[in-house]
Amino acid sequence: MTSHEKAKDAASLKALEFVQNGHIIGLGTGTTASHFISHLIEKCRKGLQIKAVATSIASEQMAREGRIEMVDINTIISLDLTIDGADEIDPQKKLIKGAGGALVREKILANMSKEMIVIADESKLVEKLGKKPLPVEIIPFGAAATKKHLERMGYFGQWRKTNDEFFYMTDNQNWILDIHFSSPLDHPEKVHAEMIQLPGVVDTGFFFDLAHRLVIGKADGSVKIQT
Repeated sequence: MTSHEKAKDAASLKALEFVQNGHIIGLGTGTTASHFISHLIEKCRKGLQIKAVATSIASEQMAREGRIEMVDINTIISLDLTIDGADEIDPQKKLIKGAGGALVREKILANMSKEMIVIADESKLVEKLGKKPLPVEIIPFGAAATKKHLERMGYFGQWRKTNDEFFYMTDNQNWILDIHFSSPLDHPEKVHAEMIQLPGVVDTGFFFDLAHRLVIGKADGSVKIQT
């Protein structure tokens, strides 16, 4: 296991301490979230009783195969806890998410949760957001025009593609445009507000005022909790 994977695993294991019997849990998507789901499956086998909703088909399948009881998202209006990873985290707990392709569903679950816990390795901590690409989910209908509008606003990126060069398709049947910034952002809220008003843009990977607690794993296997 690499140092990054060791850090992710340590953070995931620590996050389990916040899960209680009877909770309805939101399960994230991505490599770090997969570590957490694996540990959650093991804890459920040892007697923990929870129900869960997943942010992606892949995470739901993993949880179901581990015999975690899954809930139809449209039968509930709130979650006790969502535990998910992040691509970048700034000192105000603003996030960029979406490398795993599930940013819209992740934001929906985070917004309906009493608490969102972000699990990550320490490499995800940044002073300002924007060093890594910002995923923007876009409706395929008229997507070329939507991309051109973003470029006219000064936002340039590439369509995410699969290994065989087809457009990457989200679980919502949309495409993802990964926006690259020339430098880290002083005002990410302004960037989000400009992008989200464009017809065709479903949402951006910016997460503001959603993360409550950070569980940060380090290369040596230690963990730091930030609130």
